[in-house]
Amino acid sequence: MMNCTMDITTFFLLVGLIAIGLINIILTLIGSRSNLGGFKNKLIEMNAELRRIDPLIRDEFSRNRDESRQSLKDNRVEQATSLKEIRETVESKLRSIQDDNNKRLEEMRKTVDEKLQETVEKRFNESFKMISDRLEQVHRGLGEMQTLASGVGDLKKVLTNVKTRGNLGEIQLGAILEQILSAEQYEHNAAVKKGSQERVEYAIKLPGKNNDDQSLLLPIDSKFPTEDYQRLLDVYENISDLNSKEVDAISKQFENSVKKNAKDIRSKYINPPVTTDFAIMFVPTEGLYAEILRRTGLFEVLQRDYRVTVVGPTNLVAFLSSLQMGFKTLAIEKRSSEVWEILGAVKTEFGRFGRLLDDTKRKLQAATNVIDAAGVRSRAIEKKLRAVQELPQEKAVDLLGEAVDLEPEDREAE
Repeated sequence: MMNCTMDITTFFLLVGLIAIGLINIILTLIGSRSNLGGFKNKLIEMNAELRRIDPLIRDEFSRNRDESRQSLKDNRVEQATSLKEIRETVESKLRSIQDDNNKRLEEMRKTVDEKLQETVEKRFNESFKMISDRLEQVHRGLGEMQTLASGVGDLKKVLTNVKTRGNLGEIQLGAILEQILSAEQYEHNAAVKKGSQERVEYAIKLPGKNNDDQSLLLPIDSKFPTEDYQRLLDVYENISDLNSKEVDAISKQFENSVKKNAKDIRSKYINPPVTTDFAIMFVPTEGLYAEILRRTGLFEVLQRDYRVTVVGPTNLVAFLSSLQMGFKTLAIEKRSSEVWEILGAVKTEFGRFGRLLDDTKRKLQAATNVIDAAGVRSRAIEKKLRAVQELPQEKAVDLLGEAVDLEPEDREAE
């Protein structure tokens, strides 16, 4: 291919030189127009030269064309061979890369599958455990709800039964009295009217002025108008669906029920001078007590017309605590004279005790003086005996006998 390129270059150089020569000749001829004959001769010579060169140029072109064709053919064969080798190399590399990628993808897939399976199993176990815990909680909640529903049903049965409802209020009243007062300060199922079979649930014993006076009874009875109170609560919840007349009618019915209970207490349990001239009506819920207080004038009507005071659980505790303080104050007042007598006796005995202490002090002083005198006498005797030689212990025992050891007793006394 390089030889072909050089031949073509040589050819173009020759053509260029010929063209330059022709241009020079033409310019020369133009410069010397007078020499036309010479110009013709030159043209003839040039024509002859061109005729001589033309076959050479054609042969050169033909040879160059054949060489170029052969060179291109060789180049195509060489390029095809190179491309084939490159293709085979690339295909081999691609197959190797593909195999390596497939192997790596398979390893990655296995790793991902293992991790995914492990994660899924872990999440599944955690979710299953959480669901099991929640189901267990729901099961316990359902059990508690069933127990609660059963308790609510039992409570509903209790509250719908008039007798049982009365017993519930009575039990609550008794529990409060038992916490605040002692057993001697109140009476259960007390008879307040002679010859009557009526018994008030509880009566507080108010002490008389003197110890010999009979206790004055304060009647306390529990009432629980549940039906009327529940209807009133239903009215409050659905007040937008009712007209004012229906609301007033139910409210009036509730007030009449409370007044009826107060009238019943007044007629059965208020009996002066055995009882006080008023009684206590206990309602077992704070909501019912608040509803009675909310009724304008109802509380005052019960006190004025029926001589009945309404209390709830909290008010009853405060009322009983006040009574308990009054009982203690009254007891102290009644026992004050006894206390003064006891203090007088203590004062007398204390005077005698003082005199006895004085006598004891004098006797102890006399004994101390005697002991001091004996000590002085003992020291004088000891001074006289200093000149006498001491005998050994054995001889002293033989002469005087066994001496009494007073030191242990002295140490014990110390």
